[in-house]
Amino acid sequence: MRAALLVLAAILLSGCSSVQPLVEVSPSLTTLPMPSGATEVASAFGAAVESCDATASLRPSTEAGPAVEAIRQRGRLIVGIDQSTNLFSFRDPVSGQLEGFDVDIAREIARDLVGDPDKVEFRLVTSPERISGLQQKAVDIVVNAMTITCARAEQIAFSTVYFEARQRLLVPKDSRVQGPADLAGKRVCAQVDTTSLATVSRVAPAATMLAVQNWDDCLVALQQGQADAASTDDSILAGLAVQDPNLQIVGPSLEAEPYGIGVNKAQDDLVRAVNASLERIRRDGTWRSLYQKWLTAMGPAPSPPEPKYRD
Repeated sequence: MRAALLVLAAILLSGCSSVQPLVEVSPSLTTLPMPSGATEVASAFGAAVESCDATASLRPSTEAGPAVEAIRQRGRLIVGIDQSTNLFSFRDPVSGQLEGFDVDIAREIARDLVGDPDKVEFRLVTSPERISGLQQKAVDIVVNAMTITCARAEQIAFSTVYFEARQRLLVPKDSRVQGPADLAGKRVCAQVDTTSLATVSRVAPAATMLAVQNWDDCLVALQQGQADAASTDDSILAGLAVQDPNLQIVGPSLEAEPYGIGVNKAQDDLVRAVNASLERIRRDGTWRSLYQKWLTAMGPAPSPPEPKYRD
């Protein structure tokens, strides 16, 4: 019996000695899943250069019309916004509350309309839902880093410009991409239903576009090596860059991006009331204070945009 046990032990030891050592395998970033909803699209369309004067809005007035009266009767302002545009509108990870430059702009408008900056009901909208939400009156206004364009101005009304951004590129710091001339054959990330996709297609037609649902998806795509660059407003890119020190904004301005507050096209009195709030925010120093609170990553506070009126 003892001999049999010795033979068995020898066999087991022999088997163990033949086990091959583990080989470390480095996962390829290309095997990681794309962000949910991401779609690669050919750069086959371009944005026409804006030819209308869509940034000219209605002159401000504090006289209440039917739209303003309805908001005051309700006792709160319903605002369309998103929660994934860092610095402008994002969910604070500790408090769970929406915060950012656009959030505070909306609160200032509520201060003037209903007498209390906290009387705001924020409703999350995607980029494609911004215009339809206003047309269907699901929201009173949209404050969502939305660029004023001629095409959009045919569907909704806009306030005067409350922030001026510039479209640029966000790339890893070791990237050779330094401008639109370097994008040929590269994959560029941008959010669906924004002006950013069309602008890149115009300035870099040989690039491939990766269209995603949220700007945070571009951050993930850059970090996973699934995109060579992201392109949108420098204000949004700054919010991505502060989340990852390995990224930087490069290149010249590709397009001016004037932000306006969206309003239903039939509600002139609300447009005028919003413009009255923006006049107050520019004049009393609130705009500069909000910039210094949220946007110092973009540099020193500039002067607020000068309003343009068409009446």
